[in-house]
Amino acid sequence: MRLPIYGPRLRRVARNQFGWRKLRPGQFKPMRAVLRRKDALVVLPTGAGKSAIYQIPAVLLPGPTVVISPLLALQQDQIAALNDRGDAKIRAVRISSQETVAQKREAFEALRRGEAEFLFITPEQLTDPERVAEVRALKPGLVAVDEAHCISAWGHDFRPDYLALGDMIKQIGRPPILALTATASPPVREDIIARLRLHKPEIHVSGLDRRNLFLEVAYCPDDNYRWRKLTGMLDEEQRPGIIYVATRRAAEELAERLTDSGYPAEYYHGGMPSGLREQRHTDFSDDKVDIMVATSAFGMGIDKPNIRWVAHVALPDSPDSYFQEIGRAGRDGAPARALLLWRSEDEAIQRFFQGGSPSEEELRDLAGELHKGPATKTALQKTTGLGPRKLGQYLNLLEQVGAVNTGSKLTVPARAPLPAAAAAAAVEEYERQQAVVRSRTDMMRAFAQSRQCRTETLLAYFGEDLKKPCTHCDNCADGTAHEIAAAEPEGPFPVHSQVRHGEWGTGMVMNYEEDRMTVLFDEVGYKTLSVPVVIEKELLKLASKTGR
Repeated sequence: MRLPIYGPRLRRVARNQFGWRKLRPGQFKPMRAVLRRKDALVVLPTGAGKSAIYQIPAVLLPGPTVVISPLLALQQDQIAALNDRGDAKIRAVRISSQETVAQKREAFEALRRGEAEFLFITPEQLTDPERVAEVRALKPGLVAVDEAHCISAWGHDFRPDYLALGDMIKQIGRPPILALTATASPPVREDIIARLRLHKPEIHVSGLDRRNLFLEVAYCPDDNYRWRKLTGMLDEEQRPGIIYVATRRAAEELAERLTDSGYPAEYYHGGMPSGLREQRHTDFSDDKVDIMVATSAFGMGIDKPNIRWVAHVALPDSPDSYFQEIGRAGRDGAPARALLLWRSEDEAIQRFFQGGSPSEEELRDLAGELHKGPATKTALQKTTGLGPRKLGQYLNLLEQVGAVNTGSKLTVPARAPLPAAAAAAAVEEYERQQAVVRSRTDMMRAFAQSRQCRTETLLAYFGEDLKKPCTHCDNCADGTAHEIAAAEPEGPFPVHSQVRHGEWGTGMVMNYEEDRMTVLFDEVGYKTLSVPVVIEKELLKLASKTGR
């Protein structure tokens, strides 16, 4: 294919198969990468049309497209949208725990006969060698990994089952990979690329400035002040909306208090029975619930355009989580509001959730079991007594220190460290990761305290540059951001330049605010430094590209 024909062909498919008159900003370039058979990582905000980036090129590519997605509800919505058009060229089928053996057989038959184009599948299904062989026989032309941040140890929706995807995709023939997510800061992007084993991927990040979304932050000296601010917003704003809290108990208590005060609300968290969670999810999507009080477990897979506001009554664990959650508001393009009500005590809650170090003894025992021969996760759960989530996290750490190869069967690679050394290295790797996690919580507090344009601060965290104040945040509205921008001196290093610190190693300059600068270091995460001290002590030097 030659470059000039990409645009007309993509637009023709968008119009004829999907009824879309034009492509949205940020869609065309990654679509072009897909048609060139190149790996790509795409970061677009919620509601910006990420699915179209694989759906439209798929019609032009030979072989079916495999879509790997973590949520059955999200899959079902996307499948229904495709199949409602009644076009065999974009028909979708699914292989998951919800389908019977006969339905799965029928789905593969439809794909083999060319009567379906899209195969939606969960990572768990690809742990079955027979299933992998069936998918490989289809000779897929593309693999799209939705919600790709779930594969990252830095991602707030981390899924251990995603860890083996790099191996799984290799086993089905290694077609080009398109990774899609609504939020990915530089560490998350690097993790996605490494874990999916993307080959020289094109990286496309766009549309992160949500101009219809007003960002507002208020420091609350006590809970009574926070309650007044929250109910004041509820009195002013239309509904529906989501209130995010830090704990399951807080979700239940706040929902009860709101309901008793004349603001009917429901709660949602991961500790509820699955049937009740699904019912609450459906009720909110169907406008039967106006106010949902929830932990971070609520939100992924919500395809609801009319959410008018998202409020946080606790400091999120990172700007990644915050950006993902506020992105659920205003997907219809109408004005929406994001309100963060925080207290200093919120940080202590996040530190608690970050927890302590993994057990070196448990890691050693797990590594010892792996040395006995190839094993499945199910078998390891029985022999070690570890739960599925802890086992996934431990295998993740052992993989990163070269002590295990993941796949349908877990094996020990050649020259792997012995169990005791592997366990010690895994604990050390965990501590390194926790330094980055703690730094991201620091960046969330810095965002809350910032007098700079909120959007500028948020985009800088994600490695993007906003040329001028956004005009749709509280600091811009009251003139503070303009004053800061006018008085801000030029920094000693360009934004996004590579620098080196004597102790912390190589990093990237993310942004400046007043007399401070933020640097993202490879090993220790985000650090905020005093610019005068950096200059006086010569703490940073420009790093050569080969030094990274």
